[in-house]
Formats: sequence, structure tokens, C-alpha cells
Amino acid sequence: MEKDLKKVFIKTYGCQMNDRDSEAVAQDMEKSGYTLTNEETEADVLLFNTCSVRDQAERKAMGKIGLIKRYQKNKPNLKVGVIGCMAQSKGEEITEKYGHVDVVVGTDQLHKIPELLEKAEKEQTQIVSRGLSRDILDRLAVHPEGQISAQISIMRGCNEYCTYCIVPFTRGQEKSRPIASIITEVKALVEKGVREIMYLGQNITAYGIIEARKERKYDKEVSPFAELLRETAKIDGIKRIRFTSPHARYFNDDLINTIAAEPKISRMIHFPLQSGSDKILKLMRRRHTGADFMEWVNKLKDRVEGVTFSTDLIVGLPGETDEDFEATRQMCNEIDFDQEFIFRYSKRRNTPAAKMPNQLDEDLKMERNQILLQDLADRLTAKNEKLVGTIQEVLVEGPSKRNSERWNGRNVNHKIVIFDPNDGVKVGDMVKIKIDMGTQHSLYGEYLEHSEDS
Repeated sequence: MEKDLKKVFIKTYGCQMNDRDSEAVAQDMEKSGYTLTNEETEADVLLFNTCSVRDQAERKAMGKIGLIKRYQKNKPNLKVGVIGCMAQSKGEEITEKYGHVDVVVGTDQLHKIPELLEKAEKEQTQIVSRGLSRDILDRLAVHPEGQISAQISIMRGCNEYCTYCIVPFTRGQEKSRPIASIITEVKALVEKGVREIMYLGQNITAYGIIEARKERKYDKEVSPFAELLRETAKIDGIKRIRFTSPHARYFNDDLINTIAAEPKISRMIHFPLQSGSDKILKLMRRRHTGADFMEWVNKLKDRVEGVTFSTDLIVGLPGETDEDFEATRQMCNEIDFDQEFIFRYSKRRNTPAAKMPNQLDEDLKMERNQILLQDLADRLTAKNEKLVGTIQEVLVEGPSKRNSERWNGRNVNHKIVIFDPNDGVKVGDMVKIKIDMGTQHSLYGEYLEHSEDS
């Protein structure tokens, strides 16, 4: 198999964890002799990294995979792979429905894709590989060159079993990497020019807890994730540390105090609310109340100077009434989220919520979705206008995608800041920008000087 002549195109659906998996798969494919292409019509291998968390993402992937069959009329040797969450949950269903799919590779078998493609071609058969592996995280610890911000997967899976969520069935139980392994990866990335780290995990604030319990070292007052953040902050060259996606109930005092004490940690904290109604939170099996959530938020606001929040929300869980929705709306406005990832509830296989009575119609879900989006837009515009005249410390990312004559970066709250470049400014620098305009989505300003730690 002349892999050095073959081009691979990877299409990713869903969350940041999938983006990171695709990035690592791309590196593995290149090491195995493939070259990457951004044009699917040029590819000899098409890989679809799928998501099953939302019905819409799954339907998009299935529709696209079905259309690919027509490519093979003109390119009969084209290989097609379905990988990730949908591959894990559906397995042989995919090969039965789509005879043109060569490999179906689950979430913990991604490092085997090159060899599975070779086997499928050699044996002229469809292959399904879905076994769970505890060493997958270290196997995927590969990154492309030239990054300023790098994503690192530090744990995988989830043990929460929220009633609407399929993640425990597609990603398995929680498993965390050792701190030493992660720090080694961070230091290697710093040597390549990385200045910002984004830690990833399905239940990231529970990092290390399962392993600590097995070793009889677990203390509910201690956060293994906080320990990792402290060790990361010690590394010279790292300017910013971010993370997603946490569960609110693991924000203990150790973690909150660590965030407050370490200025390298982003002041934009992702804090998934899902619902502001106690009734809906109980149906979701979130294991906390709205009052609990507000207590954690207020602790962060009291202790972490300048903290802002993003969140995940689900509208239209079965049985959600107007009163339940209004509780969510009021809580969003009270907390004053800077970013909201809003999802309309959709049934997921094997989840209790799929069998609940009082399923809501799509029009009502859409209406509630739009109301929350408009509330957010109104709040953000007002908040960003209030930042006019302030001086923001910005990590420079490079030319703006919309206007290459201007540059952009992000401040400590992960807000986009756009400015005219200065001759002495380069990608990865920390600079001070005086804000002269604020809109819903961005801040605009002028360069003042480099920060002391640039």
C-alpha cells in the first residue's frame, strides 16, 4: 500500500474533544505516510469524526456519509472511515447501512486507524473496531507544529450518567492521565512555541478522583485537578491556562482558591448550568439544586477578581414547563453569562430521558432557544460597551480572519480583541490594548505596549 501517495481528509463534528481527537489522528496519519488535504474531492481517504451527543450532529454526519458513495463512482479506490462517538455507539449498524464505508473506529481505537485502513484494503472487507482502552490518552498525545494555543486531553469518559447524555456510553467510564505525563507534554509544547494550554475532558473537574479512590488517597477537600493547574502554572513560557468541560459540583474550595491565586488561569470559567429549574435539574440527574449552583458561582465571583462565565444549557427536556424555562432565563440573567451554548433537547439512545413522558415539540424548543439567545445578545452588547476606555492584556493570535490588515488576540476572559498591528508585535506576545469600541462579539482598541511577562 503506497501510503506516501495517499491524501486524507478529516471532517469533524461536535465538541472540542472531537477537534482534539481529529488533530491527533491527523498527526498519526502523517506519521504513517499519508498527507493531509483540506479538499475532500482530492482525498484518497475520507475520515468522518462523528458526534452522538446531539441528534443534529449525528444526522448531519449520516447524511454526509451517505452522499460520499457518489464520489466512489469516479474514484473506486476511495476509502471511507467513520470514527468517534457515532462509530462507538452504532458500530455494525453503520457498515450494514453503508456498504461503501471501509472502517468504523470507536473512540478508544483511533490510534489504530492507519493499520485498520491497510487491513480493510488488503482483505477487501469492512472492519469495525470499538474496544475500550485505558491508554488511549497517551497514544493521542501528538500535536502539529506552529501552534500558539494547544489542546491537551487529560481525561476521558464520564461517570455522572445525566439522564439526557450519551457520553458514558460512547466514551466509557472516567479515566485520567498521570500528572507527570501531562506536564511532560506541556513542556514539550512550550519548546515548540505554545503559550496557551486548553485542558480537555468530559468531566474535567473530576480529573484524578477515580484513581485517587483506587489508591485510597481521595480527600473530598482536595482537587487533583487543582494540583494539575498549579503544576502547569509553574512552567515558564505558559501564559494562559484554560479548561473544559467541568461539572459544577466538583468546584471545591481547593479548586476555586487555586483559580483565584493563579493569574495564568483564564478568568472565563465554563460553568454548565443546563437548567435553572430544580425540578428539571432533578430529572436531569445533575445532583445539585439551583441554590447550590448559585453558591458556587458566588464563591467564584467573591474570590476570583474579574471572573466571567460561559455555560451549557438544554431547553425542552421532557416536562419542562413555562415556569421551568423562566427559572432558567432568570438564572442566566442573574449570573450574567458571557457565552451560552444552548441545545434543544433531542432523544439519545439508552438514555432515561428518551423514555420520559411529556416530550416537547420542536417549535417550542426553538422559541425558548431564541429567547435565551436574544437575552445573551442584549447583555453582551451592554457589557462590552462598558469596557471602552479600559486597558486589556491580550495574548496575540495573529491577523484577523475577517480583515488581515488588523490583528486579534484574546484577553484573560477569552474575549476577542482586535487592534492595528505594531511593528514590534508578533504571534504569542502579551500586549496591552486600550479599548475604544465594544460590540456584542468583539472588543476593538489600540496597541499601547508589551506586557512585562511577554
